[in-house]
Amino acid sequence: MAQDQATGTSVPADIAALSFEEALAELQELVKRLERGDNKLEDAIKAYERGAALKRHCEAKLREAQLKVEKIVLSQDGSVGVEPTKLD
Repeated sequence: MAQDQATGTSVPADIAALSFEEALAELQELVKRLERGDNKLEDAIKAYERGAALKRHCEAKLREAQLKVEKIVLSQDGSVGVEPTKLD
């Protein structure tokens, strides 16, 4: 298990290595399979657990990106600068 730096929660190492786009694509595929309802109960539970970990990973990646985004600001003297976005 790897530690998610943004949330402090553990995610499987294979999920931690995924990009946001890869994790989201896998999560979407898991949801489709679960919605079809053709899984055995044990397989559905494992898929749900993996989906929850993928969701946490995606949320952490989004938070990381949000922290990196800067907002362009115009100061009172007319100069242009940047400042970090404020998290709600």
